[in-house]
Amino acid sequence: MTVTYLLDGTRIRTLEDFWRVIGEAVNGPGGYFGRNLDAFADCLSGGFGQPDDGDYVIEWRDHQVSREHLGHPETARQLELRLARCHPTNRPAVAAELAAARAGRGPTVFDWLLEIFEDRAPGVLRLA
Repeated sequence: MTVTYLLDGTRIRTLEDFWRVIGEAVNGPGGYFGRNLDAFADCLSGGFGQPDDGDYVIEWRDHQVSREHLGHPETARQLELRLARCHPTNRPAVAAELAAARAGRGPTVFDWLLEIFEDRAPGVLRLA
């Protein structure tokens, strides 16, 4: 039997909101399903926090609301945070991504999440 976990896209306005909402959906209040992109990818591919159910689907309801909130402004905010803590050799690349996001170009936080879903758990995500 396939278990369906529901994400309420109206509650996702930032990447931090996404971590909270998906953690609660999969593992209950205060639940964990990643707190950064790498940890999220690990959870999807069988790392700590993956559902015990085996066969599961994550249904992202009102995903268009999330897509809007996780657009270029949120992407720029996340890249500013990354730029402040990344290794000096990575700063030029992150700065270039940040400049693109500020100009409304390039992948968004929403795109990052979709790519991780597709790479690590193809077919698990349903956009509704």
